[in-house]
Amino acid sequence: MKFPINYLFIIISILVSVAFYTILERKILGYIQIRKGPNKVGYMGILQPFSDALKLFNKNLLTSESMNFMLSYFTPALSLFTSMLMIPIILYNNYSLYDNKHSILLFFILSSLAVYFILLIGWSANSKYSNLGSIRSVAQMISYEVSFFLIILFISIMSFSYSFYEISMSQNILSFFWGNMIMFSMWMITCLAETNRSPFDFAEGESELVSGFNVEYMGGWFALIFLAEYMSMLILSMISMLMFFSNLTSTLSWFILILITILLLWVRGTFPRFRYDMLMKLSWKIFLPISIMIILFPMNIMFMNM
Repeated sequence: MKFPINYLFIIISILVSVAFYTILERKILGYIQIRKGPNKVGYMGILQPFSDALKLFNKNLLTSESMNFMLSYFTPALSLFTSMLMIPIILYNNYSLYDNKHSILLFFILSSLAVYFILLIGWSANSKYSNLGSIRSVAQMISYEVSFFLIILFISIMSFSYSFYEISMSQNILSFFWGNMIMFSMWMITCLAETNRSPFDFAEGESELVSGFNVEYMGGWFALIFLAEYMSMLILSMISMLMFFSNLTSTLSWFILILITILLLWVRGTFPRFRYDMLMKLSWKIFLPISIMIILFPMNIMFMNM
């Protein structure tokens, strides 16, 4: 009985944190652009995300005759559900809800599933704009998953384990961040590309795609897709913390986690959107060779000790 109660409590906490994460983004972008941001609903606009959620979920859902109704209704919820499934494998103060020796492999599987749901979201709307947006998004995510998994494999080799708990424990003396700053920079850029965030938000290239794969989705559908995106950002921030720093056990580790989450938002207000060919070149011609070269060093050390 303890697992469902704890899981429900953590799910509610993360959903509330996603709501406040959106208001934080809008405030940061507002101050970057020398304006206030939301400041009317509640004290300093702090209730704005709840107002937006009520507005979105009260809207009527309009469907075209050509839409695949079953897939259109279920895929936004399934995309959020896959993000929620990653929550039990994350460590909270040296404790995870789902204790597994191979939690990284489970994370691989769940993060790979998100690609299929984005493809289905774009395809089920039966619109050429949403279909094109989903294809571009999937091509981007698959390209960066290669370096994404290689970086995680590098951390696994360094800690001799596929468990987040063992990775966290192996950083008690010295964090993996020190000496692996290039790998950490590549990891953060890859996280931005994986979550379709600016400056890699090609699925939402307004000038040619009209909001990308979610162009036909409104109201509650859009809110679910929006929640899935921001929840995956928070989960990737926690996993970045576990992989390169340590577990969330001290005030310093929480401070670093907050810095990582703010960094993901700050990039949006600072950098312009890339060209799509430059994005693919960055993945296949720069990140992939560098990650393969770097991963050879711990592998050689491991084989020498055998």
